[in-house]
Amino acid sequence: MKERPLWLNGKLTGGVKTAEVVSPFDGHLVARVSQASAAQAREALTVAEAARGRLQAQTSGQRRAVLLGVVKGLEARGEELAQVICEEAGKPITLARMEVARSVETFQQAAAALSTFGGELVPVDFMPHQANARAEVRRFPAGVVVGIVPFNFPLNLGVHKVAPALAVGAPIVVKPPPQAPSAQLLLAELVHAAGADPAALQVLPCDNAVAETLATDARVKVLSFTGSARVGWSLKAKAAGKAVLELGGNAAAVVAKDADVALAAQRLAASAFGYAGQVCIKVQRIIVEQPVLAAFRDAFVAETAKLALGDPRLETTVVGPVIDDAAATRIEGWVREAVAQGARLLCGAERAGRLIKPTVLEQVPTGTNLYREEVFGPVAMLEVARDFEHALERVNDGRFGLQAAVFTRDWRQARRAFEALEVGGVIIDDAPSFRSDSQPYGGVKASGLGREGVRATMDDYTEPRTLVWRA
Repeated sequence: MKERPLWLNGKLTGGVKTAEVVSPFDGHLVARVSQASAAQAREALTVAEAARGRLQAQTSGQRRAVLLGVVKGLEARGEELAQVICEEAGKPITLARMEVARSVETFQQAAAALSTFGGELVPVDFMPHQANARAEVRRFPAGVVVGIVPFNFPLNLGVHKVAPALAVGAPIVVKPPPQAPSAQLLLAELVHAAGADPAALQVLPCDNAVAETLATDARVKVLSFTGSARVGWSLKAKAAGKAVLELGGNAAAVVAKDADVALAAQRLAASAFGYAGQVCIKVQRIIVEQPVLAAFRDAFVAETAKLALGDPRLETTVVGPVIDDAAATRIEGWVREAVAQGARLLCGAERAGRLIKPTVLEQVPTGTNLYREEVFGPVAMLEVARDFEHALERVNDGRFGLQAAVFTRDWRQARRAFEALEVGGVIIDDAPSFRSDSQPYGGVKASGLGREGVRATMDDYTEPRTLVWRA
């Protein structure tokens, strides 16, 4: 069991109280983590605000050296971080290692982006009286950033907030997830060991009231929030500055009649049930054209049966526990509600504590929670479409719009889906859970505001400033 203080102004500091972090799998005590007070939250913002000038004055070389120093630290302590993620978030160890590898890649991309980030020359000599005018546009740090990180990617989703902040010279205060805070605390250790300014990154585990104090302070110029739609939109309404929101989803996939059914079944099963479906872009609704429905149903249920459920510390486990008892009870209740209203259960639904066997249903009524809301658990449903256009209509029938997938061999249908689907990203011949750390990533409708991804976040954390001079 570890004792974890918070990071305030470059120092390990005790909080006003501690909170216990337990394993979602077996409930054993993993860590006791200091919790910041509202006064400490305000102090962190004061420290960050005071550092704006000196962080902006850093050279690109100084910032790159810190980013690459963190890369070395992540590589050296990667297994330790993976084990922490596995224990606290219940993520299967192979997926936890993948998360660490992605975090390394994200820092590398931030370091590389410094070579091309900064500004451009803009023509302003279109009118006769402007003939000798020239203009330069540069991006400057917007100011203090607050990042709020969810439990399901407790390292990399924080890295997507921290690495761009370090790259552009914006001080950031991070609130880690209460279920899995240690990854961000260890990241702060690596950042400061790499030579970062004490105010560049502060990590404050805290309760929701203190988090709201952080997010709504007038000194915060950018709030970067990843989490539920309900909380995200509520914080945006109260935030003083810009809000970047990466929120929930109810991701759909279309299996066209010309699709490679075996490929679709394999990739969609992995997406639906890996890490117990606790991914905001995991596939939840699978819309299949009528001619291939029977073949896909059989293949998908067969692929689902191959996925190992159990202890996340085992190399073979794909489906671990959901994060807590409340989540397990909610998921179980939504499945029962759907079945009671006429859904057909194809497999799964058995529960043992926080372990839920991968569950597949079809004919789920469109008014149920399971159909309309984000399940965030190991459940997927099949739905039939008359034709390809009908399938696209079904994808758009909902309040979320994060990512969607289409399995087809016809590039014209792929292009049609790209144009028609009301989502932030369309994935062809892979699951909607595909994400590269370089891509602009985010949603529309209730799924968010703005985009993540290294370069997109660097833009969000900066403001353009135009210099015009007469030659």
